Amino acid sequence: MKRAVVFMANGTEEVEAITPIDYLRRAGVEVDVAGIGERDLMGAHDIRLTADLAADDLEGPFDLVVVPGGRGCEAIGKDESARNLIVKHFREGRLTASICAAPVWVLGKHCGILAGRRFTCYPGLEKDPYGGTFVAERVVEDGNLITSRAAGCAGDFSVAVIRALLGKAAAEELASKVLL
Repeated sequence: MKRAVVFMANGTEEVEAITPIDYLRRAGVEVDVAGIGERDLMGAHDIRLTADLAADDLEGPFDLVVVPGGRGCEAIGKDESARNLIVKHFREGRLTASICAAPVWVLGKHCGILAGRRFTCYPGLEKDPYGGTFVAERVVEDGNLITSRAAGCAGDFSVAVIRALLGKAAAEELASKVLL
C-alpha cells in the first residue's frame, strides 16, 4: 500500500488539505495527516481540523508528501521537522505536491527545491520564483513535483497526484466516482 503525509497548520486552506486527503484515501492510499505545533487546528475559514499526529512524530518513508496552502503554509515551511522531511523526500526523488501559496512559500522559500523546476502557484506569488519557472496552468507536473494554483483546483490537483502515484487507471476511476 502506498503511503502519504499531508501537512496542516493553523490557517491551512481547508479545501486544499481535505480534498487530497479524501481522494487519496478513496484511492486506497494510507494517509497520515501531520499537524504543525499541535493536532487541533483552525483552518483559514474557521473550520476545525484535527491532525492524526504531530509533525514531530512522523515516521517515514512516504511515497508522497502534500503541502496545502493558505496562511498556515508559512508555519509548515518554518517547522524544522516538516522542512527536513520535505527536502529529504524530494531529494530522494519521491513525489512532492503542493498547492496555492505552498509552492513558493514552502518549497521555494524554505526548502529551496523550486530551482530548475516548472511550477504554478496562487496568482501573484510567481513574482519570486526561487529559481523555478512559473507556468500559468491549473496543475503543473515536473518529474516528482506537482503544483497547483488554488482551492478551485484542488480536485484536479488531487487526481493528478493519484495519477502520478497509482497510475492513470486509478486516477480515472476516482475521477469518475467523484464526477470530476
